[in-house]
Amino acid sequence: MANFNKVLLMGNLTRDPQLSYTPNQTAVVDFGLAVNRKWTGKDGQDRSEVCFVDCRAFGRLAENINKYLTKGRPLFVEGRLTFDSWTAQDGSKRSRHRVTVENFQFLPAAPVAIEDTDDRQKMADDGTERVTGDQGIRESETDDIPF
Repeated sequence: MANFNKVLLMGNLTRDPQLSYTPNQTAVVDFGLAVNRKWTGKDGQDRSEVCFVDCRAFGRLAENINKYLTKGRPLFVEGRLTFDSWTAQDGSKRSRHRVTVENFQFLPAAPVAIEDTDDRQKMADDGTERVTGDQGIRESETDDIPF
């Protein structure tokens, strides 16, 4: 019988990554990911649910996640599901599933959209970031686009 253990998740960090090291100095980072699901129910109402997932990365991946990511930042994670079990201090058996990260991609933060034309003009007059066009993309974000 063949086995396949692959997890692909896209969501936002629920807390700042927590970096630690194993006794042999391998970097380990633990973080939480919130994955949203939206759908329309049979009654026509928009519905949503959030799934909170614990994740762990090792080595260079762990160091990069800790260095560049903070709570609320979007992230795409590729990994495998692992099962942890232990005995708690009160003697009870505990267990949980966790995603062990094998690869990840940084995702851009959602652009800030400004609906009102007056707000767009006010923002430009204040000397803060100027918003271009109706897409709500900041000029500072377009500087990094290679085309």
